[in-house]
Amino acid sequence: MTTKSSLSEKLRKQVETEGSLSVEQWMAACLADPDDGYYMTRDPFGRSGDFITAPEISQMFGELLGLWSAVMWQSMGAPAEVRLVELGPGRGTLMADALRAANSLPSFIDAVSVHMVETSPVLKVSQQNKLANARCSVDWHDSLETVPDGPMIVLANEFLDALPVQQWIFHNGQWFQRMVGHDGEAFVFAIGDPVDPEDVPYFLSGAAEGAIFETSPVVSRVIETLARRLHTDIGAALLIDYGHTKRGAGETLQALKGHQFADPLQNPGEQDLTAHVDFAYVAEIAKRAGAGVWGPLPQGALLERMGIAARATRLLLNASKQQAEDIATARHRLVDDGAMGRLFKAVALTHPELAAPPGFEGSLAD
Repeated sequence: MTTKSSLSEKLRKQVETEGSLSVEQWMAACLADPDDGYYMTRDPFGRSGDFITAPEISQMFGELLGLWSAVMWQSMGAPAEVRLVELGPGRGTLMADALRAANSLPSFIDAVSVHMVETSPVLKVSQQNKLANARCSVDWHDSLETVPDGPMIVLANEFLDALPVQQWIFHNGQWFQRMVGHDGEAFVFAIGDPVDPEDVPYFLSGAAEGAIFETSPVVSRVIETLARRLHTDIGAALLIDYGHTKRGAGETLQALKGHQFADPLQNPGEQDLTAHVDFAYVAEIAKRAGAGVWGPLPQGALLERMGIAARATRLLLNASKQQAEDIATARHRLVDDGAMGRLFKAVALTHPELAAPPGFEGSLAD
């Protein structure tokens, strides 16, 4: 039975008075309700939270992304001013590690202003503490739209997977919106209005009864905005997330609580909700908006190309026995196919006239 949290009661009453919610509305409310949304009320990271991300596994991840940013800046012609933007910056760990590594190129740090795109008041405090001693200016934004114009480099790790998705369900030979209703005892999935046949992609022909398709207008808007900015102002973005590279039917909506999978319709606002990123969709939107698209590449392959082996070797020089074990474990977790190395993918978006970003040489998307 659904936990009777404040958000649960609020959503139950909304369903009773206004009708079922789309999956997109459900996900948005559970994660971002101003008063009771998951990300508005807690720090979800680490062993005591619900999940752990790559920057929290090892400093090597953020350091490599910082060096990637510095090299990318040089490829852009080393503009006198550049915005270093992070979307969904978590605790601020990635940016802190990135700036520390980028200190090896002082001229880059001199050009940088940092812009953190964050909606969570709880996480914003953590980020402010992590970056209190940064050598460059740091500003916070609720959306990418308020980041000042100009050359920019964007980093986003596990950002797109938390953006709401729509779900369609194939029933009796037709696609319908999938909804969330309430049966008097618990929240349940329901079938909504039919989808316009003209909006159904060709690759969904021949779908089986009950098939699920996920799409995300929110992801589309974010990627289009980002790609247009990169095209207009010159810049690059590195997006890393878990997902797939071929479009098709399949349900990936999932909930995590205490590092365990959970029912996405239970405990609204008390557990994380995510969906796998459709990287083919991301590439399609970005190209249409005028950006160059590189990859996607498996995270493990990209980190190896970036030099994670050399960075690990450097860290081992002054490491204790326990620290050495931790470094080896972290590296394997980030790059191994059986861990994060293959499920997580990386795609780079650039101004169309820029050369291949570091690690993406020879991987220009078709």
